[in-house]
Amino acid sequence: MTAGRLAGVVLAGGASRRMGRDKATLTVPGRFAGLTLVQHLVSVLAQRCDPVFVVAAQGQVLPPVPAGVLRDEVPGLGPLPAIGLGLRAAEREGAPRAFVCAVDMPYLTTELIDLLAGAAAADIVLARAGRDHYLAGVYRTGLAPTVQTLVAAGQRRVGALIDAVDVRRVVLADASPLVNLNSPDDIAGLP
Repeated sequence: MTAGRLAGVVLAGGASRRMGRDKATLTVPGRFAGLTLVQHLVSVLAQRCDPVFVVAAQGQVLPPVPAGVLRDEVPGLGPLPAIGLGLRAAEREGAPRAFVCAVDMPYLTTELIDLLAGAAAADIVLARAGRDHYLAGVYRTGLAPTVQTLVAAGQRRVGALIDAVDVRRVVLADASPLVNLNSPDDIAGLP
């Protein structure tokens, strides 16, 4: 991976079926100064990433965010094409790498971003805590054509991209920055 600007990409367009509502616009009582999850994640990424993009579903209503908002080109295909869309936008802005994350990671830290961005060269540097966390990683923006080829071939899994390129995994002793909010029970169980 080459050094240089690090863009940020927040994937916010998921269906949020288990949550029962749009996670991007979710607020957590008593947390994040009343910001929605998308606003909170953009504020974290903006501390280390420039520019920051939010990839949202077509027609998804978002609160104001200091980020470029991109819209899924084809609805319902999952995160792989959304990653490609974010990588293309970041590359157009001159960023050779982008930190990619999900919108439902309330405890994401700048320290995790720094750790992954500072890891040894690879097409993708992923956080690993028991499993690979595809939506907590630094991606080379030049992978956008590879993503496009995979999607055109019918691939929807991010794992297909992981299998096709050079990946470095950074094993984390503390997985708390990777916690996802997938259901109302997850919110109720926050410490």
